[in-house]
Amino acid sequence: MKVAIAYYSQHHGNTKKLLDAISEKHEVTLIDVIAKHEYDLRDFDLIGFASGIYYGKLAKQLISFAQINLPDGKGIFTIYTFGGAGKDVDAELMEVADKRHCKSVGSYNCFGFDTFGPFKLVGGIKKGRSTSGGRWTSGGCPLSADRNEV
Repeated sequence: MKVAIAYYSQHHGNTKKLLDAISEKHEVTLIDVIAKHEYDLRDFDLIGFASGIYYGKLAKQLISFAQINLPDGKGIFTIYTFGGAGKDVDAELMEVADKRHCKSVGSYNCFGFDTFGPFKLVGGIKKGRSTSGGRWTSGGCPLSADRNEV
């Protein structure tokens, strides 16, 4: 199975650290959406979208990348890191996916170092946790036969 993960990882690099750990275990193509605004994803069987959470949502740069590049009928999954997150953080991405008749096959989330707003005053929260303590929801890990693996 050919897998790509498009990602946006700025600020503390939490998402990229997690993706580097994933790419050590699984054969995936990582695509930095800042470096590549357009990318032909048609040859991939499964496409992941990864980002930190900004104001309760996935990064707008990631959503824009999906709007431009996501082909019809693909399986997709999301990965996100956060200091604190609410509900439906991937709602905008799922709207894009629905318009392209793509099916979500899983979602992974875990804590990441966060210095937003008042957290900066205390040196941040969740330091050093960007590759541990996460969980797959909505069906488990689509990259492995072991659906609990990262």
